[in-house]
Amino acid sequence: MSYAIIEAGGTQIRVEPGRFYEINHLDAQPNDDYVIDKVLLVKDGETITIGQPYVEGATVEGEILSHRRGRKVIVYKMQPKKKTRKKRGHRQELTRLLIKSISVNGTAIATTELSSNDVVLAAE
Repeated sequence: MSYAIIEAGGTQIRVEPGRFYEINHLDAQPNDDYVIDKVLLVKDGETITIGQPYVEGATVEGEILSHRRGRKVIVYKMQPKKKTRKKRGHRQELTRLLIKSISVNGTAIATTELSSNDVVLAAE
């Protein structure tokens, strides 16, 4: 099993080909290809490559499926005995990203044969 740990949208995520992930909003249109070159770790079978801070020549290729909004988070602040109350909600802007392949030095170590339509139908 091959996987990679990437840095995208301000977070570190463990990704595998053929799966989709919701990360913070990326500036790209749906159905566009997206290449991430900030790869922190790559595992290919028994071989593990750790970058300092990034693995040289490693890329993760994906496709933007859609832009979404996350679940609503309610922030409620109250000061007792002062009759002060504030209630606010927040919904994070997210991007659903399908991982197609993991490559090191131009050689794909893990790929998927799924199309974006197969994944979208499975997710619904």
